[in-house]
Amino acid sequence: MGIQSQTMTDHTPTPLQRALYRILRPLARLLLRNGIPFGDFAELMRRAYVEAALEDFRDHRKKMTDSRAAVLTGLTRKEVKRQREMLSGQPMQPRENRQGNRASRVVAGWVHDTRFQDMEGRPAVLPFEGKPSFSELVRLYSGDMTPKAVLDELLRVGVVSQGAGGSEALVLRKRAYVPAGDDAEMLHIFGEDVSDLISTIDYNLVSAREGQPPLFQRTLTYNNIPPEVIQQWRAIAGREAQQFLEQLDGWLGPHDRDVSGQPGDPPSVRTGVSVFYFEEPIQDGSGAEVSS
Repeated sequence: MGIQSQTMTDHTPTPLQRALYRILRPLARLLLRNGIPFGDFAELMRRAYVEAALEDFRDHRKKMTDSRAAVLTGLTRKEVKRQREMLSGQPMQPRENRQGNRASRVVAGWVHDTRFQDMEGRPAVLPFEGKPSFSELVRLYSGDMTPKAVLDELLRVGVVSQGAGGSEALVLRKRAYVPAGDDAEMLHIFGEDVSDLISTIDYNLVSAREGQPPLFQRTLTYNNIPPEVIQQWRAIAGREAQQFLEQLDGWLGPHDRDVSGQPGDPPSVRTGVSVFYFEEPIQDGSGAEVSS
């Protein structure tokens, strides 16, 4: 008798299926709110399955054929071929979010590059032009974006302010660029954050049997908190989390090759730590966790 996998039609869901539903439930809410029907989501899932099969499950001894990918994904060979051809013409891997990433690099350069710091090692007040200046900073860290475009964006989100009386002296008010009122950039961050979390969980699920140490993954959760303390808790959590991330940034940021100027011949590593706040009402009033 062959090995059979449990499907969603079985009466008892697996732990993975329960976890998957918890992920999909708020995702369905987000998709519906943004006008994405199920058919579009299903098409993207087929493409993601095919790309994962082709890229993440390759056997170096054998070529990943459409037939092997079909067996792995449960899709037909015709569908695998169709999705593979679409991926070759229009890859679904996220491209660089130019404005957000480059604005972030400008802020990181301002914080860590000694050429743009004052005598006490803090981000210096910069003129728009000159040496050192904001324009020089942008040319070093933003690629082909103009200094005016970067400044307008950083002023818009409150990361930078101008000196009193509208002078050209520019002051860095926040150590991080956070887009405000820009759905496209927020969705870009959403895609990166959720992808990174799932990749960490996937790694940790297999790390033990492969003899590798797990990646750090922790969550602080309580489910019987009185509503009257939530406003204070939001403020405390935001303040402490910001300080924590700035402390880590103070160590890691200077090692970034864009800041350090170290040669970039060896492969680079993308790494980081994500912190996010969450809250939801408990529906039954018992203090027990309620699935949403």
